[in-house]
Amino acid sequence: MNKFTVIIRGGGDLASGIIQKLHRSGFKVLVLEIKNPTAIRRAAAFSEAIYVGEVVLEGIKAVKASSLEDVEEAWNKKEVPVAVDEEGKYIELIKPKILVDAIIAKKNLGTKRDMADITIAVGPGFTAGEDVDAVIESMRGHNLGRIIFKGQAQQNTGIPGNVQGFSKERVIYSPYSGVLTDALDIGTAVNKEEVIAYIGGKSVKASITGILRGILRSGSIVAEGTKLADIDPRMEERDNCFTISDKARSIGGGVLEAVLYLLQRNQEKG
Repeated sequence: MNKFTVIIRGGGDLASGIIQKLHRSGFKVLVLEIKNPTAIRRAAAFSEAIYVGEVVLEGIKAVKASSLEDVEEAWNKKEVPVAVDEEGKYIELIKPKILVDAIIAKKNLGTKRDMADITIAVGPGFTAGEDVDAVIESMRGHNLGRIIFKGQAQQNTGIPGNVQGFSKERVIYSPYSGVLTDALDIGTAVNKEEVIAYIGGKSVKASITGILRGILRSGSIVAEGTKLADIDPRMEERDNCFTISDKARSIGGGVLEAVLYLLQRNQEKG
């Protein structure tokens, strides 16, 4: 594999901004996901390929890969392969020059600096200069997308971004444990208190009036308190449900900058 091969751990909506930037910039990108991805904004996430086989997001096609042969075939077709690999076995097999942890778990689930020549992580849970070479700030605000070469990103506040005066109200957390069923389609206009899904036969209702920007897939097993859905109060912004967000683009730009900077630095070091 050449130096332009990048493995990205995680294929959710924020990771998809990274995938887009690197893929468009000519890197061979392989995405590693869990068996049952849990992206809320799954209509704007390459991880959905695990469920449906292939997805197209902003003109980029991602396909599920089950072997190295599948990965190579996807790259030959200028596609993005997405493989189930929680343990990082493909990292050992491919030995990429660049590894990006974009799981956004707010903690390190096993990424180490010695896994690749260049290692980058997104958000809190990592220390740049120890766990990885660089950390990308994921907190909204002045420093969103900033590269950190020493230290950590800001800790997660648990408070969603403010949209038209709504913040915490936009996000719905599961009031019960059980299996999610009859979830409405992403992009559906909903009224406050309208039923958007059921968990174990009990209804889950919209917290505000707006567009259902994201919701877990029907059939998902959820625990009480699990992030379940996201509503955008801007009725006119339906198309945003199906495109990469401003936050994801900013983080993607930060990762691309970090990759190019570190490649150049390593080259200068010889």
